[in-house]
Amino acid sequence: MIRWMRKDDLDAVTELEQLSFSVPWSYESLEQGLSNGLDLYLVWEENGIAAGYINFRILTGEGEIERVAVHPLLRGRGLGRKLMEAMAEYTSSQGITDLTLEVRAGNQTAINLYESCGFVKEAVRKDYYTDPKEDAVIMWRRFA
Repeated sequence: MIRWMRKDDLDAVTELEQLSFSVPWSYESLEQGLSNGLDLYLVWEENGIAAGYINFRILTGEGEIERVAVHPLLRGRGLGRKLMEAMAEYTSSQGITDLTLEVRAGNQTAINLYESCGFVKEAVRKDYYTDPKEDAVIMWRRFA
């Protein structure tokens, strides 16, 4: 089930961060994002626990995806796609037609997901990521 993230999801989402990213966001960063009025979070709930999530923002008429994570034991079941589709449905309902994201150049699994959701590679930011150092691929989905 996909739903809006709540404060009681923070522990599970913090764990997803640690399992999914080489530079994970802290509990405090996630808590701040949940209350800052800019960040939007959807979670995939399974057995009462947030087992995946997507974080995005809507700024100046565009959507920016900041994070997508699914618990490693649940990957390959299409949950990332379902989160992306739910986010796209919400942003579309808000009149947002252009979405962007950055992804590690070596994360081919994520790039494949994003391309299958209509995103196209448009630019590269050299050495954007640290730990390990890697380029970022900037992708857009434009429907205007």
